[in-house]
Amino acid sequence: MIINTNKEEFKNDIYDIMHMFYPNLILNEDDGVVLTHGLKLFGDEIENCFNLNGKTFSEKQILPKIKPDIKGTELKKKKYIKRYLKLALYKLLVNITGKTMPWGSLTGIRPTKIGYELLEEGTPIYFIKEMLMKNYLVSEQKAKIVAKVIRNQTSIIRNEKLVDLYINIPVCPSRCSYCSFISSEYEKVKDILPEYIENLVKELKMVQKIVNDKAYVIRTVYIGGGTPSILTPEQFKKLFNEINYPISEFTVECGRPDTITDEKLKVLKEAEVTRISINPQTFCQKTLKLIGRKHTVKDILEAYKLALKYDFSINMDFIAGLPGEKFTTFKKTIDTAIELSPDNITVHTLSLKHGSLLFNNPPDTDENVVKMVDYAYNKLTADGYNPYYLYRQKNQIEGLENIGYTKKGKACTFNIDSMEETNSIIACGAGAISKRIFYDDNRIERLANPKFLSDYNNRIDEIINKKYEFF
Repeated sequence: MIINTNKEEFKNDIYDIMHMFYPNLILNEDDGVVLTHGLKLFGDEIENCFNLNGKTFSEKQILPKIKPDIKGTELKKKKYIKRYLKLALYKLLVNITGKTMPWGSLTGIRPTKIGYELLEEGTPIYFIKEMLMKNYLVSEQKAKIVAKVIRNQTSIIRNEKLVDLYINIPVCPSRCSYCSFISSEYEKVKDILPEYIENLVKELKMVQKIVNDKAYVIRTVYIGGGTPSILTPEQFKKLFNEINYPISEFTVECGRPDTITDEKLKVLKEAEVTRISINPQTFCQKTLKLIGRKHTVKDILEAYKLALKYDFSINMDFIAGLPGEKFTTFKKTIDTAIELSPDNITVHTLSLKHGSLLFNNPPDTDENVVKMVDYAYNKLTADGYNPYYLYRQKNQIEGLENIGYTKKGKACTFNIDSMEETNSIIACGAGAISKRIFYDDNRIERLANPKFLSDYNNRIDEIINKKYEFF
């Protein structure tokens, strides 16, 4: 796909819209698709002109009045220009292909961010749905979900001294075919894993110093990955010894049931962990084998039963659009999940990510993925689950989304904080990305740790010093 535009700063935004309709085309590859774009500004009037393989379209819009004394005037103007450009191109592609997208011209990963911006501008929450439909051509159903998610995010507190602590264990028993995370298989890193844990302890000691010196308050702790439950009970204890904060939410991902033991769950309970994840992705044995999982459906059910006796809040993850799965298979998975009745259920739409095994060998995906996602939403909400966080990823099938559902009073605060970027996050471990929120400047700064365990081990002193300076 060749894109010619007189506004190079918007070239990637143009590609993102094109990619929704033509997912197999690659930017700057001469595959016979040529888009030419011209943007003209006449005072407050903007005109976007497109030519796609001989088919033309142009649209004029009037930029809203922006008070010159408002901080970031030029940035806001650029945002409106980009919005109108994407909307005009979206309309052209709908006209050419006859196809609409559930999220309209939105390409960002956080649709709720638009909703919150509307609230800050004075839009009543009950108008958010209409504004998303009008300004971005979002479908009524998806716009309604955004408004519901915002209503359910009751735990948001904006305070620069209130931070979350994230600890990354980027190790798994095996690699799932859909996964693009920087995560190592246990057998390949088991010899350096003990050193990694020792270095994580060093970094967590630095976190204690940061918290004390900067007068931060740790709000939640989240140990993710990877598969943190790959660790031994003794390794967990070493980490837990460095986590001594008065928190109400402490989450550990125990994603693979084949890594869960009674001894480990007991250690988690003694450390006052309040929430764990057991992530089946599907209850179809054939699919589990196809995606590279080494456990069985029976293992999932036994791990869940084992965890129930410790009274954790439990989350379960599922994916719509897995290789070979039909609607009936996915429906059975969701129905089974509801029968099990965990406090949280997260429904992802398959994303064909760069770096995953599926990317170069796309699955034969059922055409009813939209039907799968709709069924999950309707069935879960009818059974008392509420959508409480929402995000999107590039290359998701049919331009769909991921939604976290919760029973009343059981929402994961960390998920809301991280998805909405409302609180700073001190992130430890290989591949972990710390975020510092500056409310007054409406700005976020990020600090990334080295991605691989070996690099992390070799650079631990440098990592610790940078983290202290960053916060």
